[in-house]
Amino acid sequence: MTPAPGGAAPELRVARLRPHARRLFWCALVLIAVTGAVGYFWGNLPAPFEDWMLGAGAALAVALLVVVPYVRWLSHTYTITTRRVIEQSGVFGRRRSELSHARGYAISERRGPLQRLWGAGTLTLTGADRTLRLANIPAARLVHETLADQVEVSQILAHRDSRGLGGRPGDPPPLS
Repeated sequence: MTPAPGGAAPELRVARLRPHARRLFWCALVLIAVTGAVGYFWGNLPAPFEDWMLGAGAALAVALLVVVPYVRWLSHTYTITTRRVIEQSGVFGRRRSELSHARGYAISERRGPLQRLWGAGTLTLTGADRTLRLANIPAARLVHETLADQVEVSQILAHRDSRGLGGRPGDPPPLS
């Protein structure tokens, strides 16, 4: 459904994604290893060490090596709408970058061997005034096709509206 000529098109969210979760693999391994080590050594520590020291060390290791990377991964999002692409990141201070579909941009895709294995990839959107890099996103081919479609539709609508084609909604299109 295309909006009426000259009418405001609502901005709809097409997709919201995060970088591929495979980078959290090492965090999961650390969590399993720390849990196993605490279970094994609890109550079996040599004389100068106590169980609370083991618990504190395990909590510190989990906080630094599991929780912090997870929160950083969770706070980085890419949103594709019918008008623009938005990248947001940051836990305490937010950083936001946008790129409009109507202005157009070139899309390049790079996929390494591991990214191909997981279906991920890195898309670089090069516009007239800025470049936006969607790093390590899942389903990179699908996102690439979606972005190309959104650029095409946005440019068609912008061109139609700039030429003033069509009259009232429901009128047949003019013959060219």
